[in-house]
Amino acid sequence: MLNASIAIIGGFLLLVWSADRFVLGASAMARNLGVAPLIIGLTIVGFGTSAPELMVSAIAAWNGNPALAIGNAIGSNITNIAMVLSVSALVAPIVVKSEVLRRELPLMLLVMLFALALMLDSDLSRGDGLMLMLGMCMMIYWVTMLGLRTRKSDPILDEFDVEIPEKMPMPKAIAWLTAGMIMLFVSSRMLVWGAVSIAQHFGISDLVIGLTIIAIGTSLPELAAAVMSAYKDEHDLAIGNIIGSNMFNLLGVLAMPGLISPGVVPAEILSRDYPVMIGVSIAFFMMAYGFRRHGRINRLEAAVMLIGYILYLFYLYQTAS
Repeated sequence: MLNASIAIIGGFLLLVWSADRFVLGASAMARNLGVAPLIIGLTIVGFGTSAPELMVSAIAAWNGNPALAIGNAIGSNITNIAMVLSVSALVAPIVVKSEVLRRELPLMLLVMLFALALMLDSDLSRGDGLMLMLGMCMMIYWVTMLGLRTRKSDPILDEFDVEIPEKMPMPKAIAWLTAGMIMLFVSSRMLVWGAVSIAQHFGISDLVIGLTIIAIGTSLPELAAAVMSAYKDEHDLAIGNIIGSNMFNLLGVLAMPGLISPGVVPAEILSRDYPVMIGVSIAFFMMAYGFRRHGRINRLEAAVMLIGYILYLFYLYQTAS
């Protein structure tokens, strides 16, 4: 029990560090190769913060715990909006000005419906996994083309330009990228082993562990990035990280259990957790889109979402089995 707790805490800390180093190295390497900052921000930075979820889900599925992997994908999306976004907006109310993000918000909802359609038969097969991976490739292409069309005028460009390292030597960028990838693997193995051990000890299902402890832990990079972005008035960057992460979770991360360990989707996912994710995603869309003006997420709305998330976690553990 003590070893499992140490593995979870150590895994969380290493996940945050390794995800940051991975994104730093990948961003610097892309910039050195002449990739535009907006494209780097919308792809590497936007999706790179989901690297912990991807690695954890792949290892959980490989170890025979696909429910933990599925719970991680869905739970991380709920956590990104109801916890990460809420805490960020409590630090500083968030105003969304970027046209790129306003176009990505409907895409996020479409991705959510696409993933749901594949799981409605209560089965996540290898075919479903391949469809999700194909969807991820199409999404990256669409986001890149969207960024290219609006790169001269969108306010998010300046925020990406500030955050992406400009003068990091290529050997150093490659070193950070490699170190981040290695430590992502190591920390993910630690976290999965510790979480499964604790779940077995207390008789809690892998699904609930994935929806809660694992989802919160793997969302820590998004939390750190979003809070710092909100504190520095880089509001579009904070929102962009959450949108990119949520789409990546539903396509790339959810594909892992389908490709590695296909099988039945837990009934609770479709009856309880996916509706919660849809609900918070629609609330996010209504606040951030801004139909006649810039979208705005204020502290009151953030507090309501955060309280709702706490009640959701309480309900999960009350009914855990």
